[in-house]
Amino acid sequence: MTRTPPHIRMANEIAVQFRHRDPAWAAERIAEHVRAFWDPRMRSMLLADATGATDGRLDPLVLAAAALLSPAPGPGSGQRSSS
Repeated sequence: MTRTPPHIRMANEIAVQFRHRDPAWAAERIAEHVRAFWDPRMRSMLLADATGATDGRLDPLVLAAAALLSPAPGPGSGQRSSS
């Protein structure tokens, strides 16, 4: 038996709370939640799992939300402050 990774379980649990809403609106709210409250590493894992996901582990609302998320810049990404 394979265990569902925590970030997938959590994302799917969030999606359950929005199933009764318009899918586009729900995806935006899920993406906002992930941006605001998830650690960048968890966000990155979710994006990696959502890319080309065909195994059915991710709720369709989570997949739509992941499409709205952009990868967070990591250390050494070349971004420097302007000061």
